[in-house]
This record gives sequence, structure tokens and C-alpha cells, in this order.
Amino acid sequence: MSALSARTSTVVALAVTVGLTACDLGEKEVVQVGYRGTSMEQTYDMNRVDAKFSQVAIPAVLPPAGESPPGPLPWQNVQVLNDISVAEFNRTMIAMSTWVAGTGNCAYCHNLANFAADTLPSGEPIYTKIVARRMLQMTRHINSQYSEHVKNTGVTCYTCHVGKPLPNGLWFYASQNDYLRHYLDRDGARVISKTLEPTNNNRSSVKQTEWTYALMISQSKSLGVNCTYCHNTRAFSSWEQAPPARVTAFHGILMMRDVNTNFLASLEPVYPAVRLGPMGDAPKAQCVTCHNGAYKPLYGAQMTKDYPAMWGRSDWNGVPFPGIYGPAAPTDSMGVSADSTAAVPTDTVPAGVRASPSASVTLPAGTAARGGPQR
Repeated sequence: MSALSARTSTVVALAVTVGLTACDLGEKEVVQVGYRGTSMEQTYDMNRVDAKFSQVAIPAVLPPAGESPPGPLPWQNVQVLNDISVAEFNRTMIAMSTWVAGTGNCAYCHNLANFAADTLPSGEPIYTKIVARRMLQMTRHINSQYSEHVKNTGVTCYTCHVGKPLPNGLWFYASQNDYLRHYLDRDGARVISKTLEPTNNNRSSVKQTEWTYALMISQSKSLGVNCTYCHNTRAFSSWEQAPPARVTAFHGILMMRDVNTNFLASLEPVYPAVRLGPMGDAPKAQCVTCHNGAYKPLYGAQMTKDYPAMWGRSDWNGVPFPGIYGPAAPTDSMGVSADSTAAVPTDTVPAGVRASPSASVTLPAGTAARGGPQR
């Protein structure tokens, strides 16, 4: 054997050894999501999954409130949680402080000398209370209007906040070309042209390609998955050949645009300057805000079923809650008005995929809008 052949054999042996080590199935789990032979599979590094899963700490469920009828509540200025019992109201407030500000930290949102007030003794608005009220409306809106995305798991304050005042993944405008604007006011994420030349309906440019790939990579990292979780890599644009997760993700994008437009970005006049971005806009959400690197937020922990106030209606996936909570909450308590005309940017909706309605924006009386970036 020549020196060259011996060296080649050594290199091949090393490559095979490295390859076998990298493909150690004892630490990997392969989940098939399509037909065999089409490379439609998800490969999970179980060490990473286990490490991430061990970091998820779900707060202990508070004792149930019991079968007490709803209201009338003995407090003033309760604008959202006015369709639950006194016991459930107190239980929900304790849970929210744990999820966002630390157990028992009522002062994070309230004037302790006057819990009903929206201002401090100095007269300064308590922006955290105004924001929390709007976030309650948003949570109820998501759970009641976006079942195509949150399924029967739902979301609570803890889903995004995980015990912290500020969730992960909040974003602000960095430039007019920010690809995260897809979650607010930019339509479409397609760059595959069906014609020889670009058209107004299908403008396939290098810039749009960069936006799309940046968006897809960020979504992949946000969920801790690869492309085949939502796509068939032989035909990325095909809905017919894609896994069901693509429809779920599509409704997630519609949901993000809705909540960013009607709940988060619209709070810009409420926030103090320290909470605004460099271009004067309010913080907004993206996929990682809820998912935090997991294919399901909190790995599918169903916290909402234990807190009916987060759901905003008297049933849970068709099964009544323990207790008497009366009829479904009126639409105005969820921040949704019957004559809402708020527009939400949408993609071309695939056949059979239903878009969810948007919510109206309700800001505190006397709130003046400030100029943000031109959009």
C-alpha cells in the first residue's frame, strides 16, 4: 500500500468514526413527520432537550376558588375581570403577581393606598397597571379567538413572562428594513417566483429573500426545530405537501400581527420613555417570546385550565369549569368590539385556513399619542 493510499484510508476511517460519533442515536431522537425516503424528519439532541426541559419551572397551582357565583365585585374600577367570583378574582391576582412581578408584590401594578386608582399618590399614571389590564384583554383574546394556534393549551401571563416583568424576545424598530416587521405590518414572506419577471404581486428580490430567510431562521431557533417541522423541503411553497404544523404556524403569524398591532404597539403612548425603543416605538412580541426555544411553550403545560379568568369564557374545550361562572364573557370585556374596524395585515390565506378577528384598541382617557417611526 502506497503512502498516499494509507493516508487516504486513515482519513476515511477518521471521517467514519467522527460521523458515527456525531450520529450517536443514543443521544438523538428522530421523529418522522412525512413519508419515508423524503427526509421529512425532526432530529432532536436529547441532551439539549433534557437540559432545556429541566429549566422549565411551572408554578404550583393555587387552591381552587370553589363553587361561588360571579360578582358583583366589591371593588371599583375593575374593567376586565368582572365576570368571575370574588374568590377567583383574588386567586387570579395572587397568581399574576407570581407570574410577572414576584409573589405578593401588589405594588408593581397598584397604588397601595388606593387599589382602584390608576395613578400614584403623586398623580403619576401607573403604566404597569394600564399595561397589565390590556394584557389581560390580550390573553383572553388569544385563548378565545386563536384556538387554531394555542389549541386546548392556551396561554397565561406566565407563558411569556416566566416569572419576570419583561418577557424574552421583545423587539423594537431598528430600521425600516427590519424583517421582524413581518409580525406587525409587512405582508408576505414568499420569494419563489412563478413568473419570469417580478410583478407587484410577487416581487422576488434579494432584499425580500434575505427577509424571508432571516425570518425562517429566527422561527426555527425560536421553536428549537428544523425546516421540516413546517415544510416539505422538496417543495417549500406547497401547502398540500407540508406537515400540519405549517397551518398551526400560519395562525401563529396571524396572531402575532393581531396582538402586536392591536395590543402591544398601540400601548406606545402609555409607556414611559425608558420602555420605548430607539425610534420611539413600544415593545413587540415574536415567536421566541412565548416559545423560548421549545416547540411548544412551556413544553405544553396546560396552565390555563386551572385559571378560568385567563380563558374569558365559562367552558374549557367543551368541558365546564368547576364552579358557576355564568355565560361567556361579553365581547367588550375582552377588548373586542362588534364594530371593530382595526385592520390586521394578512398573507394570502390558504384554502381551509380561517383568519381570526382583530380587537379594537382602548387607551386610557387623556392619553395623547406620540409620534413613532413612519411605517
